[in-house]
Amino acid sequence: METMSLLMHGFAVALTPESIMFAIIGAILGTLIGALPGLGPANGVAILIPLAFSLGLSPTSSLILLTSVYAGAMYGGRISSILLNIPGDEPAMMTCLDGYPMALKGKAAEALAISAIASFIGSFIATIGLVILAPILSKFALKFGPAEYFALFALAFATLGGVTGKNQFKTVMAASIGLMISTVGIDISTGVQRYTFNTLELFEGVDFIIAIVGLFAISELFFFLERHAGDGLKQVAINKLKLTARDVLHVLPTSIRGGILGFVAGVLPGAGASLGSFISYSLEKKVSDKGEFGTGDPRGVAAPEAGNNGAASGALVPMLTLGVPGSGTTAVLLAMLISLNISPGPMLFTHNPDLVWGVIAAMFVGNLVLLLLNIPMVGIFVKLLSVPPKYLMPVVTLIASVGIYSVSHSPTDLYFMVAFGVMGYVLRKVGIPLVPVILGLLLGPEMEKSLRHTLVLSDGDWSALFSSGLSIGLWSVAVLGLVLPLILGPVIRAKMRKSKDAVKDV
Repeated sequence: METMSLLMHGFAVALTPESIMFAIIGAILGTLIGALPGLGPANGVAILIPLAFSLGLSPTSSLILLTSVYAGAMYGGRISSILLNIPGDEPAMMTCLDGYPMALKGKAAEALAISAIASFIGSFIATIGLVILAPILSKFALKFGPAEYFALFALAFATLGGVTGKNQFKTVMAASIGLMISTVGIDISTGVQRYTFNTLELFEGVDFIIAIVGLFAISELFFFLERHAGDGLKQVAINKLKLTARDVLHVLPTSIRGGILGFVAGVLPGAGASLGSFISYSLEKKVSDKGEFGTGDPRGVAAPEAGNNGAASGALVPMLTLGVPGSGTTAVLLAMLISLNISPGPMLFTHNPDLVWGVIAAMFVGNLVLLLLNIPMVGIFVKLLSVPPKYLMPVVTLIASVGIYSVSHSPTDLYFMVAFGVMGYVLRKVGIPLVPVILGLLLGPEMEKSLRHTLVLSDGDWSALFSSGLSIGLWSVAVLGLVLPLILGPVIRAKMRKSKDAVKDV
């Protein structure tokens, strides 16, 4: 009953005209960003964070806007998958397998509509799971002491690559880079300068918002310049929608199963939307009778869309309750909360109930808005695919630059942003993922604080890090997170590689 009363209070926040307006704006912008191949939700949120700051939005409005962008980008990723056979991001890859064949059969509108409905069902199921699980997990997390939190942060880094990670060594290397950057500035315990080189701008450390915008948005600009992408893309023509109630009922069980599997994948550390999409499609292919998967089966569109959208909402559970992001996009959202002096974790539900329950309620509203927008307005969204990137990317860069400058009014921050952009470009070229860098930058200060607090309380005894059953359990899971990818990873990646080859053959 307490959860329901808090959720009703959240709807009172989410249904204000201001919150509804930002949910609609975020849904539209997110869908547009998701429709562009290569950008994806993490880039979309990173680009718009400075804009939210420059507009002076409240923390609740900012988070509603950006979570709506997140959800919208997950919806939008299906557009290029179905019409171009080019996934907007990795989780949308599985949608290509049956979405593009449906489009080639003259059923592009039906494929887009089914994907929108499945995305809504997956997100709705996962948001219900968030409502049920988040308060329970936050109360459990109140038992955490500094040693348990240090073990939890170690678990977050150990599972960063997930079971689909290609190279655990590069993931650890990326996390180490992020942790090193997090130590720049004045040590709050001793007052000693660390790696500042007597540069005044570095005394307070590296602003992670600048790092995120540079690593994601600016590095993406460099990749666009490298590709010389001057022309728009030609997509399959959209037919007149002829979707019946029977068609919707046909994919309803598929969408429900996919949403549940996606939510579980999202909550698990290191799993993410890609795995949610993959296991939803693979399971549906096995349990469905007389399926024509790979040739344009509507269930082959519904399953991965419900899976990746369920995982997107599920990834918010560890971020809100433990302060540990479950995906790259939630890492970006975590950075925004920290920059607003709001600490995600178990106390968030006690200290900021309006924010957390308002955002959860806004997710219900935002998903309904996305469903209502996506079916009638899909023709408008797909027109964006015909706009040459050489016109779009300068706009993206301008938004990011103006947003960063408006926050600090310091030209130096723009130089840092470009430097991080170059760094992100180089790291991506050599195959080092960016999300662990961001996570190291975000969690590094808290990890160091937890370690120091543990050692102070134990008078320098390092065994205090393993003194409780909870911390031992977390360390055990962390070890499994490092070992399991080496065992299961090659098998799962081989299956996903076959799926990618199937996408190319379509």
